[in-house]
Amino acid sequence: MAEHWDVVVVGAGTAGCPLAARLADAGRRVLLLEAGAHHPDPAAAPAELRDAATLRAAVSGHPANWDLPGLLPGGREVRVPRGRVSGGSSAVNAGYFVRPTPADAAGWAAAGNDLWAWERLLPALCRLESDREYGDRPGHGADGPVPVTRPTGGPPLACAFAAAAEELGLPAEPDKNAGAPPGYGPLPRNVVDGVRISTAAAYLAPRRGHPGLTVRGGVRVLRVLVERGRAVGVRTTAGDVRADEVVLAAGAVGSAHLLLLSGIGPPDRLRTAGVDVLVAAPGVGEECSDHPLVYLPFRPRAGTTAPPGGSPLDGVLHASSAGAEVPGDLEVLPWLAPFAQVMTGHAAPEGEVVEVGVGLQRTAGRGRLVLAAADPAAAPVVEYGHLVEEADRRRMREGVRLAAELLRTRALAGLGEPGAVPAEDAALDAWIRDRLTTAVHLSGTARMGPESDPGAVVDQELRVRGVEGLRVADTSVLPRVTSRGPAATAVLIGERAAELMVG
Repeated sequence: MAEHWDVVVVGAGTAGCPLAARLADAGRRVLLLEAGAHHPDPAAAPAELRDAATLRAAVSGHPANWDLPGLLPGGREVRVPRGRVSGGSSAVNAGYFVRPTPADAAGWAAAGNDLWAWERLLPALCRLESDREYGDRPGHGADGPVPVTRPTGGPPLACAFAAAAEELGLPAEPDKNAGAPPGYGPLPRNVVDGVRISTAAAYLAPRRGHPGLTVRGGVRVLRVLVERGRAVGVRTTAGDVRADEVVLAAGAVGSAHLLLLSGIGPPDRLRTAGVDVLVAAPGVGEECSDHPLVYLPFRPRAGTTAPPGGSPLDGVLHASSAGAEVPGDLEVLPWLAPFAQVMTGHAAPEGEVVEVGVGLQRTAGRGRLVLAAADPAAAPVVEYGHLVEEADRRRMREGVRLAAELLRTRALAGLGEPGAVPAEDAALDAWIRDRLTTAVHLSGTARMGPESDPGAVVDQELRVRGVEGLRVADTSVLPRVTSRGPAATAVLIGERAAELMVG
C-alpha cells in the first residue's frame, strides 16, 4: 500500500462510488478504500445484497452491516444499520430513491452555500439517473448510471393505500422526483426486476479495469495523515497510503469518526477521549439531524400483502403539518409485507401485522455523534435529539393521526384491522415515545457553511477548514437532513464533489 495516488477516497459507499468513478473519468489516479468486502461483479455478489424484496443484509451480525449503537432521548438504545460493503448503505437498504426537494436546496444555499442551489444541482441529478418512466421529460435523465423505477401491479394493499389517500382528499403526486406539491404517489427506487442496484453496481462495475481507478476492499482506514497542515494520505489496517488529496466519503458516522480520530473536532471532547488536538473544529459531530420514526400496526387479511419475493414498498405519502416550515414535512410510508418477511425473505406467520411508518422530515431537535475512545475499533455513539422539542412532538402527533385516519378509511376497511392509537395528546406522546426509533438518515455531522459559521466544518467546496488537501463528501456535509430519504442526495453529493474537484 506504499504507492502514491492523486486521490484516495475513503469509503466505497453511496457517495464514494460516484465520486471515485467520476474522478477517474476526469483523469485522476484514484484509490478507493472500503472497510467491507468489495464484489467487482454485481451478479456474483451475495443474494441478500441483490434482493430488493428483503433487508437481510441489514440485520444485526451480518458482515455487510456496521450495526452501530444509537441512543434515543431517555437513554434507550437503538441499533443503527449502515452498509459495510462496496455500495455502502445503497447495497443493504430498501432502495428508496427520492431526490432532495428544491426547498432543501434553497435552505442549503440560504445558509451560505450558493454552489448547492437547485439550479446548480439539477444537471447532476439528471446526469446520475436513468428514469424508466420520466427520463424523456425536462428535469430528468434517461441514460445515467442509476436506474430509477416505480412499482406497478402491487398487491391489494398497494391499491388500497392509494385509494385511501384519494378518499381523504390528499393530492396525487405521480412523480416524487419532479419537485411538485407533496401528495401520494409511487415510490421511486433504484431497483430493476427485483434487483437492488447499488452505487457499486452502477458506478464501479462498468469501470472494471479502468486504469485510473483501483478499488480495495477489506481495508479499514484508521486516521488521516497530516503533515505541516496538509493531508498527505491515510493510515490503514494494511499500511499507510500517500495521496495528493484525501476525501472522506465514509458516511455521516464514518467520516465524522475519522475526523475525530485524526484530532479534528471539538477540543474538549477530543481530550476527554484521549485524542491529541490537531485542529479545533467545534462542529464535528455536533448539531446533526435525522428523521424520527414511529410505526403504526395494521393487521391485514390473508392474501392482501406482498408475497415473498414481491416488493414490500409501493407508494408513499408526503403531507404538510400545520405551519410547516416547508411543504411535505410529514411522511407516511406503508410497508406491504410484515417485517418478519422483509428481514428474512421467508413468509411470515399468519396474523403478523404490517407496519406503516410515520417520519418527521423536518425537525427542530438536533443530535450529536460522540467519540467513545481513541481506539478506532471502538464505535462512536449517535445521540439522537428526536422529539425533544415540543414543536417536533406536535408535528409527530399530526403525522400519527394522519396515518391512523388513513388506516380507518373505507378503502382499507375490508383489508385488515388497524391498531388503536390514543386520542389525547399526553397519552399519544407516551405511545409515540414507547415506539420511537430513527429512520437511519443521519446528516450534518461535518456540515458545510461559510467561514462566518463557527459550526461549519467544510466550506461549500467540501474542503475541511484547517487542513489542506482534505475534503468530506457524503451526507455529513448537509446543513440539515433532507426532507426525503437521503440516498439519492448521497449520490448527488458524490457527483457534485467530483465536479467541484475537477472544476
